[in-house]
Amino acid sequence: MSQKTVLSIGQCRPDTAAIGYYLKSQFDVNVLTADLPDQAMAVLEANPVDLVMINRKLDADGSDGLEILTRIRGGSKSAVPVMLVSNYADWQQKAVEMGAVYGFGKAELNRPETRTRLAAILEA
Repeated sequence: MSQKTVLSIGQCRPDTAAIGYYLKSQFDVNVLTADLPDQAMAVLEANPVDLVMINRKLDADGSDGLEILTRIRGGSKSAVPVMLVSNYADWQQKAVEMGAVYGFGKAELNRPETRTRLAAILEA
């Protein structure tokens, strides 16, 4: 199995560290990060990415993470799996309705079901 690449968008520094550590400890992954929408799209276009994880509200500017999902789904990387990072089930549902796979909240990071969701993509 070859190393996968995850793009994490809009997390605050502590969450970036926690999510990155979790992903690297559980899977053979390289984690890229982006703080803002345009930066995220540039990283996505310049790199092969196996999973995109978008914070519900971007820490750097407070913008809506679902707007990035819309941009991804309308662009050349539309087939890349996307997960929303949010503890709110209603936001997860909105993201799924927009083409994301069901994600997880930061409070759920170490739960078995989170690993199962991630493994479906990162161990495929």
